Amino acid sequence: MARKESITIQNILDAAFEMTREEGFEAVTARKLAAKAGCSTQPIFRVYKNMEELGADLFARAVEYFETFYKEHEKSCTTPFVNLGMAYVEFAWKETNLFRLLFLQTERYGKSFYEILNGKEGFVVKEISKAKEEGCKDPSGMFIQMWMLIHGAACMATTGDYDLGREETIATLEGAYQAFKAK
Repeated sequence: MARKESITIQNILDAAFEMTREEGFEAVTARKLAAKAGCSTQPIFRVYKNMEELGADLFARAVEYFETFYKEHEKSCTTPFVNLGMAYVEFAWKETNLFRLLFLQTERYGKSFYEILNGKEGFVVKEISKAKEEGCKDPSGMFIQMWMLIHGAACMATTGDYDLGREETIATLEGAYQAFKAK
């Protein structure tokens, strides 16, 4: 009778994801991961050719996590780009290590920044359409202007240099949208 595998690919991925959330992706080494998963390195390399292959699965899981985070995030504003922007900044506050993995590294396993942000459901496309419906003459250009502000705020949140609260951030984003729209 064959021996039952006690450490599954899901166990390994769960442990790697938890490590990434807590310590950052750079902390995920085979030995540390094995210790976290409660196994030797052998089960890791039985299911993954190398750590880069594990990294690709981990990245995909982080992308799904961000999409879920956005879908479940409170959507209290009608101004285009504000709900998405607020979710992005709060993701940076609450999930700093996952934010760094997804949005501050050049290795994105074949996905562009835009693809990750837009998600499977077209989060950005919906916001651009909403801006167009509001009469914005260049909604794609508006997205770029807004995103420069939003991404900057999120980056500041990851370093602890962002001290605006939720309501102040919403007001800032709404004000920026109106100012950019007036141009």
